Amino acid sequence: MHHEPDKSGNLILRDLRGHFHVIGDVHGCFDELRALLQKLGYEVNDDKAAGRYRVTPPEGCMAVFVGDLVDRGPNSPEVLRLVMDMVEQDVALCVSGNHDDKLYRKLMGRNVQVRHGLELTMAQLEHYDQAFLLRVRDFLGHLPHHIILDEGRLVVAHAGLEERLHGRHSKSVRDLCLYGPTTGEVDAHGLPVRLDWAAEYSGVAVVVYGHTPVREPRWKNNTINIDTGCVFGGKLTALTYPDHILTTVEAFDTYADSIRPFLHHPTH
Repeated sequence: MHHEPDKSGNLILRDLRGHFHVIGDVHGCFDELRALLQKLGYEVNDDKAAGRYRVTPPEGCMAVFVGDLVDRGPNSPEVLRLVMDMVEQDVALCVSGNHDDKLYRKLMGRNVQVRHGLELTMAQLEHYDQAFLLRVRDFLGHLPHHIILDEGRLVVAHAGLEERLHGRHSKSVRDLCLYGPTTGEVDAHGLPVRLDWAAEYSGVAVVVYGHTPVREPRWKNNTINIDTGCVFGGKLTALTYPDHILTTVEAFDTYADSIRPFLHHPTH
């Protein structure tokens, strides 16, 4: 049973109830991802003959990735291979992150700036054949910008999404899901100044997102940011829904320096 995005570009799976393990920004941290999945009770076997990972989830569970699978980290291609195999085996769902979208545009031959870790991903992909690159391109090109689960009680979007836009599709909604709201200005590092949409959130649905690294998972108004900056030497975090259990794996190394400082916030 494959779940295709509806015509609006969202993957609306209201009947799927979980348990879900929502996993934060991986950014090529393949070893940490395998360790986290193992900690959550997933069996991951690399079937070398078939060139596929065979993944058995815990009973009644499914992984949901908040996007930014690639860039900056040591092994983006294997992260992609594992997540693609999990999605094909119906044991995972995934939304697009801004880094995934940029890799897609690069693989489509569009003119993008190869920086912010994309140069590493492209170098790592040189060891893979054309069939794999085409598979990656097709996979990334079909990722939805947000997913609605459990009768509308759970929303997953890479940078989050305010309640009135849940289930909506337009270029502006897609951009908000991938990049979050910004002021239009840039900071001292030359990066867009981001607005904290979660501070105003008053929705019933739990919104799980990443995109902006935080030292600790940050709950705010029924939203949670689980990008705990694994690639920057932080940790990789999963939220078990609906139990609200947090499971983490400390980064095995610091693979990149964050230009933007981690956000420090109390966890609640």
